[in-house]
Amino acid sequence: MENKTLGTGRGTIGQIPDAKTANSILHPAPFPMTQTPDKQSDRPKSVLRCFTGSLISGTIASAAYGLTRSISATFAAKPIHSENLTAIKISIAVRTLVMGMCALATFVFALSALGLLALGIQRLVQQFAKAENVKP
Repeated sequence: MENKTLGTGRGTIGQIPDAKTANSILHPAPFPMTQTPDKQSDRPKSVLRCFTGSLISGTIASAAYGLTRSISATFAAKPIHSENLTAIKISIAVRTLVMGMCALATFVFALSALGLLALGIQRLVQQFAKAENVKP
């Protein structure tokens, strides 16, 4: 680091860092470059974790489906009472967005549950195949 000072000339208080030092101060590394951030992600997923995740995701999906049905029934039972065309269009847009978000949440969690269930079954089959290959 070059020893350039600003005005005062009294030691390190007014030093101007070079470009490399300034870059490391402004953008520090999140972790040292010699270490990996997370060793847990390198481990293979266990069958129990897959089935537990699938159960949790399926529960959330069924709750989201119930919420979607409830909101749909509420919207169907309560028509829009307005003479203003702009108000009608805005309320239709809001209803569509609410239904779309609920349906999207239902689909995402249901698909996640199915994927985790399939992954758990695949891992179970792989464990059984590996156990059969080990036996003499």
